[in-house]
Amino acid sequence: MTKEKKAVWGWAMYDWANSAFATTVMAGFFPLFFKHYWSAGADINTSTAQLGIGNSIASLIVALMAPVLGAIADKGTKKKKFLIFFAYLGVLMTAGLFLVQEGSWGWAIFIYAMGIIGFSGANIFYDSLLPSVTGEDKVDYVSGLGFAMGYLGGGLLFLINVLMYQMPEAFGLANGEQAVLFSFLSVAVWWGLFTLITIFWVPEVKSSTAVTDDSESYIIAGFQQFLSTFKKVRHLKMVFLFLLAYWFYIDGVDTIIRMAVDYGMSLGFDSSDLIIALLITQFVGFPAALIFGKLGQDWSVRKSIYIAIGVYIFVTIWGVQMTQRHEFYILAIVIGLVQGGIQALSRSYYFRLIPKNQAGEFYGFYNMLGKFAAIIGPALIGLVGLVARRILMPPSPTEEQMFEVGQIAARWGIGSIIILFVIGGVLFYFVDEEEGRKQAELLEQNSVG
Repeated sequence: MTKEKKAVWGWAMYDWANSAFATTVMAGFFPLFFKHYWSAGADINTSTAQLGIGNSIASLIVALMAPVLGAIADKGTKKKKFLIFFAYLGVLMTAGLFLVQEGSWGWAIFIYAMGIIGFSGANIFYDSLLPSVTGEDKVDYVSGLGFAMGYLGGGLLFLINVLMYQMPEAFGLANGEQAVLFSFLSVAVWWGLFTLITIFWVPEVKSSTAVTDDSESYIIAGFQQFLSTFKKVRHLKMVFLFLLAYWFYIDGVDTIIRMAVDYGMSLGFDSSDLIIALLITQFVGFPAALIFGKLGQDWSVRKSIYIAIGVYIFVTIWGVQMTQRHEFYILAIVIGLVQGGIQALSRSYYFRLIPKNQAGEFYGFYNMLGKFAAIIGPALIGLVGLVARRILMPPSPTEEQMFEVGQIAARWGIGSIIILFVIGGVLFYFVDEEEGRKQAELLEQNSVG
């Protein structure tokens, strides 16, 4: 294996490593376990609001941290060290979920939120290493490869975790609850071990704007660079416009990832059906992410992103109306076809619009807006659901009426995110890639000069 290929595979393997958290914890077992175990006894809309607000608080913290962390990465040669710190923070917190007792929803949310901070913080530095492993001619493919490896790796461990949950005795476990707790431990081990490949295989190219490796110097310089970025964005109008568009449409994507299982449970679907649907999404997503990467490279990144946005609008409309288990399976397949694609191509499209010698700083803002978007979506679903429940609930309702109103409120909540895809798509239409390249090249030349 050549040095270049080793670097590419080492970079992609971090997606393999950390996607276990995104799949087994964020999308799968945490919302399932939270509703039935840590938030036992709460009504469906209240537990949804608790989960949504917990996601939002974690995302807010990451959003505030992201641009400063990215700027620090550019001003030093510490991208990998920061990635290691945040990745293993996430590993530790994921393992900590094993210790949370039944009914302790506050502790569960706190540890989960800290895990998201580790997961998201590490991704800032992971993204900023992309220019170190590939050039613009292959960035769509490499970005797609990362997401594809994430779907495959996360899907394989999730498959094992699902088998543990459905057949606990075969794994020497007492019941499904114990299986879920041990699944959290398995994610921590998987994430921690495979991150080592990235650490050893991926080089870190020193930025032309880097300062001394003295910790105090590069942290101060990072804060200074963060403040200067606001001024730069005024001269990079296409970057600003793209980030605004991305902010809206990726909100819908992240919200569906985090809240799909909770929504399905609110509709009364069996937890086993929801877990199987997530598995379907993972294994469909593996080849689909690779295909979207090739589409971006050989056809058109813009058109491919628009296809994905259109599919998500369709998915949201269908999701509001679905009533049958098989519909959830079909939606899982459709989401798997575009989920990795829109994430990978958004990352590689942004690569074209930014100065390459300031990638960490600008990917910090990219991640910041993505996390600010994730603040809005889950909270929007939870709050709209609670408001709808209050409006629709009759006086002295029967148990059956409470369940029916809860389902309707959940549909209102999930339907509220469609506007985010629409606004994001409209804003993306006005992004001029060629103009963006020119603006980035000019800023890069000025910074070197």
